[in-house]
Amino acid sequence: MADTPSPEHSADGDPAISFPTLLYRFLFFDWLFRDLGAARDVYERHAALQHNRRMCRYFPTYLRRWSVLTLFDFGMGCLCERALQASLWPAWFFAWSCLTLAGMVVMSVAWAFLANARLP
Repeated sequence: MADTPSPEHSADGDPAISFPTLLYRFLFFDWLFRDLGAARDVYERHAALQHNRRMCRYFPTYLRRWSVLTLFDFGMGCLCERALQASLWPAWFFAWSCLTLAGMVVMSVAWAFLANARLP
């Protein structure tokens, strides 16, 4: 069983993950965590919570990535507004910067709750 490659890798060791999947995993963190609602009993729930608490160490990495996106979107909005004198493009970039900032707030709250969780 240990010799069989995982579905994410081909037999010769090269990753077989498609670019859209890699991009999704680069930007979004939900694939790292287990769903507590899918646990059938208290033991599975505890194991899923322990797994999620271990995986919360990756939140700072995702926060850095999203902060770069926020700064990029805000910078592009300022550039389009000042240099191009456009009206639609700055609104687009400023709206995306607000959405990414809201995503960073959600990540920060989830990180704070998982990192400081008290287990029964």
